[in-house]
Amino acid sequence: MSFRVLVVDDSKLARMAVAKALNALRPDWTRVEASNAEEALGHAKSGTFDMAIVDYNMPGRDGLELAAEILALKPGMPLAVISANHQVEVVTRAREVGATFLQKPLTEKALNEFASDAAKRLPKSP
Repeated sequence: MSFRVLVVDDSKLARMAVAKALNALRPDWTRVEASNAEEALGHAKSGTFDMAIVDYNMPGRDGLELAAEILALKPGMPLAVISANHQVEVVTRAREVGATFLQKPLTEKALNEFASDAAKRLPKSP
């Protein structure tokens, strides 16, 4: 089953790293990229993805604020917030908004666990 994954990070290099890992793990999945919260919300409003991976530390709106906004538009959608800042407060806030927290540097193992769980939760298309 093929899904569309939104990858949001202000760093092109970080988006490329996630893309490389996703290509290795799920080559049939399509990536949609956004470099900031506004681009990501545009994709969310047009419904162009099934799950999202959002960086926590971005200029303007942090990843937790963005996660809450995306999940308000797409309740229950699998969404992960990634960050090198794994303080209890950040991890707790991620869970409170309904997101999975993944620590940077993002490993293929952690990404695969998120992707596998997300695929189980998403509706299967006919």
